Amino acid sequence: MPSPVIAVFPGTFDPITLGHQDLIRRSARLFGTVIVAVAAAHHKKTLFSLDERLAMVRDVFAPLDNVQVESFTGLVRDFAVAHGARAMVRGVRSVTDFDYEAQLAGMNKALAPDVETVILTPDSRYQFISSTLVREIATLKGDVTTFVAPVVHARLMDKLPS
Repeated sequence: MPSPVIAVFPGTFDPITLGHQDLIRRSARLFGTVIVAVAAAHHKKTLFSLDERLAMVRDVFAPLDNVQVESFTGLVRDFAVAHGARAMVRGVRSVTDFDYEAQLAGMNKALAPDVETVILTPDSRYQFISSTLVREIATLKGDVTTFVAPVVHARLMDKLPS
C-alpha cells in the first residue's frame, strides 16, 4: 500500500481568499497531507507581512488536521522536495492563468521530475476572486466580505486606514 501523498499548495496569500480556501480544502480531500507554502514574496510588495499571512492561513485551516502551513523562500521546487512532496497543487481561474501555470508546471517538472503538478479550478462562485482585486476593493472602501473569511476580513480592515 503506498503511503499517503504529500502535496504542496504554494502562494503569496496576500490575503488568502475564499477561492484559495476552496482549492486547499478540496486538495485536503485528495491528498494525505497538504502543506500550504506561504511565499516570503521578496519580489512583491505585500500588504501583509509574512507572519501576518501565515497567521491568517493558520487561523482559516486550524480545523483541518491534514493541512499544515509553512513559509518558504527560494524555489518552491526545493521546498517541495525537502518536505517529501509528490504533488504541487496550483489553481487556475482562466485561460490566461492556465497558460502561465502550464509553463510553470513544465519548468517544475524539469527541475523536480518526481513532483507532479495538479491543476484545479475553483468552484464557479470563486472563479473571479483574486487577492489583488480583494486588496484593491478593500483599499477603496469596498465590501469584500463575500470574498474572504471573516477572520481575514477583520485583519484586512485592521490593516487599512479607516
